Amino acid sequence: MEKKILLVDDAAFMRMMLKDTLNKNGYTNIIEAADGEIACNMYKDEKPDLIIMDITMPNKSGIDALRDIKAMDPNSKIIMCSAMGQESMVVEAIKLGALDFIVKPFKPERILQIVNKILS
Repeated sequence: MEKKILLVDDAAFMRMMLKDTLNKNGYTNIIEAADGEIACNMYKDEKPDLIIMDITMPNKSGIDALRDIKAMDPNSKIIMCSAMGQESMVVEAIKLGALDFIVKPFKPERILQIVNKILS
């Protein structure tokens, strides 16, 4: 069965870049959310196999959404994205259960390496 991936970022162009990279490499079942609040609701409804989520977003941050999704499903698989200089948030995300993190700007090969490792 095809793996479902939820991309969460308030920047549409970031979601588009991630989606393009994943699509080109065979991951085509992709859903999107623009903030942590929407991501939590979509997680309940869609049960994606993997979430790639930005840390800094309006309404509900990636850290808060990570905490809420992990409370709903301790086995959820979440990769966090951060800009340079957000090391303390990255450490917090890992403590809360994020499996890995990707630093922006993205390197497509790094994204695929992590996604393939988690979903294989």
